[in-house]
Amino acid sequence: MEKCTKPIVSVITPTYNAARYITETILSVKDQTFTNWEMIIVDDASLDNTVEIVKKEMEEDSRIKLIELEINSGPANARNIAISAANGNYLAFLDSDDLWLPKKLERQLLFMEQNNLAFSYTAYRIMTENGDRTDVVFQVPVMIDYKSLLKNTIIGTLTVMLDRRKVGNVQMPLHRDCSEDYGLWLSILSKGIKALGLTEELAIYRKCEKSLSSNKLKSAQKTWNTYRKVENCSIPSSLWYFANYSMRALRKHSKTKAIKGKSKRRFFGIEG
Repeated sequence: MEKCTKPIVSVITPTYNAARYITETILSVKDQTFTNWEMIIVDDASLDNTVEIVKKEMEEDSRIKLIELEINSGPANARNIAISAANGNYLAFLDSDDLWLPKKLERQLLFMEQNNLAFSYTAYRIMTENGDRTDVVFQVPVMIDYKSLLKNTIIGTLTVMLDRRKVGNVQMPLHRDCSEDYGLWLSILSKGIKALGLTEELAIYRKCEKSLSSNKLKSAQKTWNTYRKVENCSIPSSLWYFANYSMRALRKHSKTKAIKGKSKRRFFGIEG
């Protein structure tokens, strides 16, 4: 049999009490037009039947893998365990309540290979907690470097793809009072790497009212802590970056504040 030479993408998915959403998330990966992927799901000691749902999916598709943790330790640790277990040249991140459009991997891989990229991200749409699409689409800058990212948290984790051969061994910082994914992106870009944005809408982020990211005060505190504890920025520098972040966060919030009640077409009724 001829050996497959396509790059393998490892999909990094932490889960915790995700029984309500995980089937849709897995289906959005199984529906990808690029098929040479593995999905590594790390369950962070769920109390519901998330594990049973994932195991059923594993029986139907051997590309889906499950790691079960006995003690809840947070999404950063779960992602790091998945990264350590990954076999792919590329890492792509997808949380257990978010979705990808069918051509996400195909389009982003092509974008990365054509531009010889280490790090890329894409535009994404917001959906309600119940899975209804909204009108809110976050467009992304065509390029972002370390200093510009310090002023901005525009990169959606569900849109990120990394080439491990270029970024090396990566892990998210384990500061639970910091923004761990943001800390990883900063760590990569601090090495002089620039991330490029694919301006196509290829992912859908679920806006859950009770999620940490929906709590503006906690999100702001985690961003501040990332400056001080992860990046070791001085107080004057942190204040400057935080002021820029805050202005952008306010604009972002103004786009999403009217999401509740604005239901659009369901995700799986949309052509990819």
